[in-house]
Amino acid sequence: MRQASITRNTTETQITLNLSLAGAGAFTGGSGVGFLDHMLTLFARHGRFDLELRCTGDTGVDFHHTVEDVGIVLGKAFSQALGEMRGIARYGSFLLPMDESLVLVALDISGRPWLGCELDIPAEKVGGFDTELVEEFFQGFVRGLPATLHLRRMAGSNSHHIIEAAFKGFGRAMAQAVAEDARFAGEIPSTKGLLL
Repeated sequence: MRQASITRNTTETQITLNLSLAGAGAFTGGSGVGFLDHMLTLFARHGRFDLELRCTGDTGVDFHHTVEDVGIVLGKAFSQALGEMRGIARYGSFLLPMDESLVLVALDISGRPWLGCELDIPAEKVGGFDTELVEEFFQGFVRGLPATLHLRRMAGSNSHHIIEAAFKGFGRAMAQAVAEDARFAGEIPSTKGLLL
């Protein structure tokens, strides 16, 4: 089906997310965190995923729980949409320039959660958004899927550009990884016979 619908409710966030892997690249709804929604719009567009998000979070405290939990739910949605992962390419990588910034994104839908985040974002905030939450989002995502993900800033001085390059590259790399590969049609792309 390559589609998923996930609902996750905690005392901190209430989230419903619908995902289609074969979409037009549309992001609708929102998280209540403007900068995160901007990044998710870029991710959906560059991955050609349709993503509908409804989230109520304790943003009166801060954005931490919302950002992390949206990452978790997005990862779970990809896991549900991919099922046993049969026939997928599994790996994806992209080197994305964004003005003066250059960010490498490489991932493996491995069944093993691990994040290497070396974005070294210079500013503590972009607008009202704490830039340390970028890593929290991706940490949630790799736990939710689970997957191995590396993000590395190769160049860049503008924090907004670095983060934007990361999310655009993430969309492109995910599109590669979830693509159906005719060489592995019907197969789980692992010599183990399963991904974990």
